[in-house]
Amino acid sequence: MRIHGVVARNLGVAIISGKYKPGEVLTGEVASSERLKVSRTAYREAVRILAAKGLIEAKPKAGTKVNPREAWNLLDPDVLSWAFAARPPREFVLALFELRNIVEPAAAAFAATRRTSADLQEMRLAIEQMARFTLAKREGQEADQDFHAALLRASGNPFLASLTAGIGAAVRTTTVFKQRERPLPRDPVPDHLHIFEAIAAKDSVRAGKAMRELIYLAMQDMELSRATRKTRRAAPRVLKKRD
Repeated sequence: MRIHGVVARNLGVAIISGKYKPGEVLTGEVASSERLKVSRTAYREAVRILAAKGLIEAKPKAGTKVNPREAWNLLDPDVLSWAFAARPPREFVLALFELRNIVEPAAAAFAATRRTSADLQEMRLAIEQMARFTLAKREGQEADQDFHAALLRASGNPFLASLTAGIGAAVRTTTVFKQRERPLPRDPVPDHLHIFEAIAAKDSVRAGKAMRELIYLAMQDMELSRATRKTRRAAPRVLKKRD
């Protein structure tokens, strides 16, 4: 990652985690670049990146101010990644799964009546790659994103398809987060296969139901992961005896 990307990520994480509050004015370009030991050009490019994602607003003379949360592009892949860099609030995670539960079951139901043979081939290949690599590996995670992207496109609705990047980012960031402390407790491939089979059979009711079940189980995995992280942080450290 180039230096301006590193600066943007660190500032983005600081903003989303609450270190910098909405309405707060960041230090000026000269002072910030000196403090971070980067060039003014690199810092300026980082600010441009954050502004494009809605996190900040930079105005001449007024300075660089943190935007209200409503202005943040929360479905931007980078923003989601920064949100999960730490431990996001439970309400944030629930809201993300609520969004998926609104969008994806409907998309699956539409896909069941509108899918093409090419759509089915894409979804089938993605499931095969998920089974081959597992979600513990990058290739498996990318295949998981490919499945959900193919499903959104198969819905035949261009507005649903436009959510591909955001939904894909939500799928990937939550999958990575769930595996920080322990491997995934179950194999998600059969759940994806149930959705695929319903879409292939042109059964819109079963497709929507299967997708809701997948999202519910994914949320349960997230809750288990968060509970595990909390337990491990609370556990007392045991000092080993020295010989």
